[in-house]
This record gives sequence, C-alpha cells and structure tokens, in this order.
Amino acid sequence: MPSKQATIEDVRAFFAKLLAAASHSADPRLERIFELVPREAFLPPGPWQIVVNHHYVETPSADPAFIYQNVLVALDAEKGINNGEPFLHAAWIGVVEPKPGDRICHIGAGTGYYTAILSLLALPGGSVRAYEIDQDLARMARKNLKPFENVEMIAGDATRLPIAQADLIYVNAGVVAPPASWLRALSREGRMIFPWRPTDKIGLAVLLTRKERGFDARTLMFSWFIPSVGASDMQNCLKSPEPAQARTIRSAWLTDERKPDETAVATYTHMWFSSAPA
Repeated sequence: MPSKQATIEDVRAFFAKLLAAASHSADPRLERIFELVPREAFLPPGPWQIVVNHHYVETPSADPAFIYQNVLVALDAEKGINNGEPFLHAAWIGVVEPKPGDRICHIGAGTGYYTAILSLLALPGGSVRAYEIDQDLARMARKNLKPFENVEMIAGDATRLPIAQADLIYVNAGVVAPPASWLRALSREGRMIFPWRPTDKIGLAVLLTRKERGFDARTLMFSWFIPSVGASDMQNCLKSPEPAQARTIRSAWLTDERKPDETAVATYTHMWFSSAPA
C-alpha cells in the first residue's frame, strides 16, 4: 500500500520528539511545548538560508519541513545572526529546568523563537523579560511574541539596562564574563546559563547557580555564539584561562564579596572564577 505523505504537523511532532530526547530531561511538558511553537513563525519568509560548514545554503522552497532539522537558520545572513541550533537549546533547557512560576530573563532573544518556548515552560504564573539589542530583530520579536501574554520584549543593551530579579537568566550571546548586574539579579538558587568566551580558543556553555555565598559553576558542552555587545571586551580581564583550565571552574564570585585567591582560574575587575567549590 502507498505510504501516507507526512504533513507539516507530522514533521513538527517528530521534531519535537527529537528535541525532547536531546534535552535529557524527564519533564513531560517539553515534547508538547516544542511541538506547539512553530519555528517558521519566527523566521524571515522562506526560502531560508541554512548554515552548513560555515556557508549558507538556500532551501529549495518555502516548505517549512526544510527547517525542522538540527541546523542554524539565518535571521540576518549579512550580520551572521542565526536562529540557534535546536538540539543545543534543547540540552540547555533540560539543564536549567524552567519551572512554572519562574521569572525568566532571556538575553539575546533574536526574533523570539526560544523566548516563546521559555514563556510556555514558565506557565502558569511565570514570565519572561526578553532583551534584543538589534533593533530590526527586536521589532520582529515583538510582533512574533504578541500571542505570548507573559512576555515583555525590550529593545536594548542588557549589559546597560536594569535587570529585574530572575530565577533563570538564559543568555544567547558569547561573553568574556557575565556582568555584575546579571549576577546580582539572580535569586537564591537561581540559574544562569551562558556561552563563556574568555579567549578566542574557548567556547563553553557554563551553568551558574546562586548560593548563600557565591555561585556554583559547571561547564557543559562546547557553545559558540556571536559576541555580546558590552560583555565581550577583554579590557576588564586580569587573568585568562588556558583551554584545559577553563574546564576546572567550580565556583564564581563577585570581587566585592570575595577577593580572588590562589584558586582563581579567570579574573575580571568585577568577578572571578575559582577551581574550588562555592
């Protein structure tokens, strides 16, 4: 018998299963939420530019089935800004475990695709405050996120604007070190995940969890994001790690709460990473 041709709903449902598996999470909500948010609704009109081996390859048509793969899709090809790799974001979401009621801060929201997913995971009772510095992308995100009533979209530089207290800070731009305002915004047991780029040779996802004193720090997978405006300047760096040393961090501290000591792996004017537990 001839096989039934898959619909876009079938494709999206299967992709959601893959994302749920990539998350390594037991949260039963993930698969359904990944399925509910259509990726094409947060992209420019197709055909789309997909990144392959640092080159853009155009899809044959505007059929959204082409973008339900583990690929980067261009938001602004000239600036090298893309909608992030789905399996990586699924893994990040699995690690940070967004919960109902969480106050989430999303820095580097792009056009809002992962913002939308985070907003649904924060329900009921939670909210997302999203920042995007690129004015064109922020304008698109604001339009795309209108149906998501628990999202506030802010066009501006999150390294300079006030950051409200958050239970989760989700950063999608590479930073040499997270700004002090982000660290101070975290609630007790609040989590921050960000792409750490202390040198050109290092690109690691780092998970920070705020404790009574300091922050637990854990390195995760390799993560390469475009640099964050305002948080990728080496001028405030006093000590950079070697690639092997970067993997040894176990805690992070604000320098006005604790001065760097012999366990310091990377030191900045406002904060430092230590190889000793918090």
